[in-house]
Amino acid sequence: MLIRIRQLTKTYTMGTEKVHALRGVDLDIAKNEFVAIMGASGSGKSTLMNILGCLDQPTSGTYDLNDKSVHKMSAGSLSQVRNEEIGFVFQSFELLGRATALRNVELPLIYSRKRFWGSTKRAKEALHKVGLGERMTHKPSQLSGGQKQRVAIARALVNGPSILLADEPTGALDSKTSEDIMALFQQLHKDGQTVIIVTHEEDIAGYAKRIVRLKDGRILSDNPTDTDPIHQDFLKRSLESAQRAAGVPDSSNSAQRNRDQEEEEKTLGAEGKPLNGLLKIPAAVPIVAAGAMTALLAPNQPVPTPLSPDLCVSVLNSNQQLPTPPGGLA
Repeated sequence: MLIRIRQLTKTYTMGTEKVHALRGVDLDIAKNEFVAIMGASGSGKSTLMNILGCLDQPTSGTYDLNDKSVHKMSAGSLSQVRNEEIGFVFQSFELLGRATALRNVELPLIYSRKRFWGSTKRAKEALHKVGLGERMTHKPSQLSGGQKQRVAIARALVNGPSILLADEPTGALDSKTSEDIMALFQQLHKDGQTVIIVTHEEDIAGYAKRIVRLKDGRILSDNPTDTDPIHQDFLKRSLESAQRAAGVPDSSNSAQRNRDQEEEEKTLGAEGKPLNGLLKIPAAVPIVAAGAMTALLAPNQPVPTPLSPDLCVSVLNSNQQLPTPPGGLA
């Protein structure tokens, strides 16, 4: 197991108050998983991300990363784990403005004990991997938002990390660029990379294979994406909205209307003859109720004035007119 967390808690002291950000979290993530961590503001997802990324330590509980007990490590050891085991992707890119794309990607290798030599070659390979082989000499100001995020992803990959940890990776991007970036994450996952994204956007979480939801510092649910009930409901509502916008009839309503029509035909009979001793209206003679009942006879018959609601309307056959109710027309 790549990540194994047991009974993890995190408590912050703010003045005289204690804030319980995490309350006994258990979580396992295997190698080559693609996991989305979701939750509203205050749910604890950012605190969990900081602990997963070795940026913070838990108050209690255990955290094992790649068979290393990181919850017991010193600050120096945690720094080494961050450099060698974890690649970070941030919402705001966090690139050096005066450095080229190549130099930005090389930066983590400068502090690496194992991969300092050959850093330029590794950085070029990482940029090619994210489709920026022709933008190596460009500075951030010369790149689009999507290209900046690709540089950030290349920087995260350059050390060959065990985990690619992305915090709201599409938060500063438009919808089309977000789709491109998430497609890149999916490709990296197919290539064997473990990917963890922290997001509050349901559509972005849908790119992952598993969704972990937090609420009040606890795991609310942990399901495969294709069986997660909240995500499936989101997809259903999104489809209905798209159909309404496109003027496409709602298939669920059409199906219900078909069922209602079949039930009516069973009740009336093929020719509208009485069933179960009840007097029925011929199938060719529809009844419309709108405060009063209006009977439409065969095409050669006159349309009567609407009748009062409490009057029982009987249709004898297609050659007879409706009887006038006692006391005149309503």
